[in-house]
Amino acid sequence: MGTEPASLPGTLAEAVTVAASRWPERTAWIFDPGGSFTFSDVERLAYGYALALRGRGVQPGDRVAVMLGNEPAFPLTWLALSLIGAVMVPLNPRYQSADAGHVLSACGASSIVAGPRFLPLLERVAAQAPEVSQIVPAEEIAAAADQVTGGRPGLARPDPAGTANIQFTSGTTGRPKGCVLSHRYWTQLGGSLVAGFPYLDAGDIMLTAQPFHYIDPQWNVAAGLLAGATLVILDGFHPSSFWAKVREHRVTYFYCLGAMPALLLRMPPDPADREHSVRLVQCSAIPPALHATLEERWGVPWFETFGMTETGADLKVTGADHDELVGTGCLGLPVSYRQARIIDAHGQPVAAGERGEIILAGGVMMDGYYGDQEATARVLHDGWFHTGDLGWMDTAGRVYYTGRLKDMIRRSGENVAAGEVEEVLLTHPAIRLVAVTGVPDELRGEEVKAYYVAGPQAVPPAELAAYCTERLASFKVPRFWQPAADLPRTDSERVAKQRLGELAGPVFDLRTGAWNSGAWNSGAWNSAADG
Repeated sequence: MGTEPASLPGTLAEAVTVAASRWPERTAWIFDPGGSFTFSDVERLAYGYALALRGRGVQPGDRVAVMLGNEPAFPLTWLALSLIGAVMVPLNPRYQSADAGHVLSACGASSIVAGPRFLPLLERVAAQAPEVSQIVPAEEIAAAADQVTGGRPGLARPDPAGTANIQFTSGTTGRPKGCVLSHRYWTQLGGSLVAGFPYLDAGDIMLTAQPFHYIDPQWNVAAGLLAGATLVILDGFHPSSFWAKVREHRVTYFYCLGAMPALLLRMPPDPADREHSVRLVQCSAIPPALHATLEERWGVPWFETFGMTETGADLKVTGADHDELVGTGCLGLPVSYRQARIIDAHGQPVAAGERGEIILAGGVMMDGYYGDQEATARVLHDGWFHTGDLGWMDTAGRVYYTGRLKDMIRRSGENVAAGEVEEVLLTHPAIRLVAVTGVPDELRGEEVKAYYVAGPQAVPPAELAAYCTERLASFKVPRFWQPAADLPRTDSERVAKQRLGELAGPVFDLRTGAWNSGAWNSGAWNSAADG
């Protein structure tokens, strides 16, 4: 049932060489679009990239920013930096001057490896980051690496506790913070999927559709190296073609999160929906009301799992309790190296069934936020990481998610969980995507507002309000409604709620049944939705 944890490589560098020795001719990566690489190719090219980067002056401990798309140069650069003992700092390809400048100056990067389309931007931004000494075109490194014919030249042997990444969180609030992640963080995260559920092995074909600068494709690479599994990398998440790619590549396993399940369900049914090789799907934030529908449509079990950039993989549902937990919102039990507690506002553990904040301990987590001891101390103290997520635990120790601490709306003395309202709206057949937030109100403190994306046919807000009224207590029904063509999302396909204010357009006011510019008075509201 998988590789024992004690036998797993301690670093990414070691994982590369072990994989190449065990499965030299097996396909490691398939880029779609793009080419394929055996595990032997990956080792040869990773060493070639390492020699080329070292030739450009990159030394152990250096922080090297990487700005590339879903292309071979990204994981090869990452593995090469591991072989050198340097640190990768991924840059979001959507960054512009302000956010790229913030990350570069915050991490103190000395070099940047970038694709040609990003070079003009980075040349402008480099002025804001005086420690950057060079911008290295990725094609130059690739050309030099391709000349390496074999062998394992002597390079650094990084400590498993040494830093592999400074991974800036996409975040849904505030400016990105850099999570300091060790080599052991990656081998523990990837290894937990090999030694434990879902027991990935050399017979699996994995798939990832998220952008490579984000954490998910990276742990997919680590897991693939440790399992000997093939990893298919798409150029992005495209709901209309996603399952066709799954079928084409005979994928057996994939992970998704955020809005992805709901967007997949909104695609028209296909007679080939069940003609695939997937044995299971792991997913974070499966909409509980849609869970059974997802399984019925594609004929494969979906397993909830929970993790964060700061902590890795923490909680998961397994085959032992999947059937009883479908649609419950349960995150599962802690993985073998993790502990979980639910605490109250005073930091004290609560009884089973009582709601509080989810905190985590044990195993390898981030070493802190780079250069920000204050932010680190707010979330990580006494060995426990404070997630900011609300939940409760049953008597079996399984954790159930109920919302974010900062995603609770306080309306006239009542607590409204935005996630609960969103879950109900996602069951409406016309809704593709939704986000519920609180907006200031002089009378009630906060009011509930829903931003929504409908399907081909527009849906009147009054219809949505009536739909909610049938299913929710009156104080939970949104008072304000704003339709949109799309909602801003993070790299993890979660709605970026701090950016909802960027959406232009009228706000539908249920008090009068009329459109307005967004300014509303806060007097008495006699709508049926307010009871």
